Amino acid sequence: MTGLLTQAEGGPVAIENANAKGELLFVCEHASSRLPERLGTLGLSKEALESHIAWDPGALAVARLLAERFDATLVHQRFSRLVYDCNRPPESDAATPVVSEVYEVPGNGTMSAAERQARVEEIYEPFHDAVSRLVGDRKAAGGRPVLVTMHSFTPVYFGEPRSVEIGILHDADSRLADRMLAAAADGDVGYDIRRNEPYGPADGVTHSLIEYGIRFRVPNVMIEIRNDLIRNEIGQRVMADYLAGLLAKGVAALPAQ
Repeated sequence: MTGLLTQAEGGPVAIENANAKGELLFVCEHASSRLPERLGTLGLSKEALESHIAWDPGALAVARLLAERFDATLVHQRFSRLVYDCNRPPESDAATPVVSEVYEVPGNGTMSAAERQARVEEIYEPFHDAVSRLVGDRKAAGGRPVLVTMHSFTPVYFGEPRSVEIGILHDADSRLADRMLAAAADGDVGYDIRRNEPYGPADGVTHSLIEYGIRFRVPNVMIEIRNDLIRNEIGQRVMADYLAGLLAKGVAALPAQ
């Protein structure tokens, strides 16, 4: 394979509201279920390609509402996490999964080393460079960017129901997560909100927080939303309103830099 993406498909990274005045920077690594034409269906059924293994349903919609609320820049990946999961480093097998939950991904199991490298170079590296540049440029200009990565998760995983509804995730830097969780504890909304659930650092899900948050020494947090809560526009707006309150309180409580 000499290349992965065609000229007609465009680049792998979308940047919305690039000149935003707000300090928050939203990132959505699993925004799309789209596959490059050259990969066909990866051997998967339509059902699988519409499921959570291919993308994070509702995450981009909520991210857009929050970016609008905070006059923030939003960066998102334009192709499926099955092609390359931009929340994983190139050395991780999970970046191009051969099996995702109960689904085998035949097109990933048969790719050559050169084909995998093409995915790294054409999907991950442009995404990594774009987010790094945005954070770095804002720091260099004297600002305090605050990184927020947006995700959703399936309510049933390997046949087991999940009761958690919102996860507030962090790696070594828990400054923003701590303050958001404190704000949630002070409120009266009946969401089941937990720290580092349904995933945490041990699951390898904090790559973006490390690369664009901890590496640049900026406050950062990952938000996971159970996707049955954001399946439609009403649910997305309700969730965005609630999360906007947590983010506003959390950021306001951060110590001055």
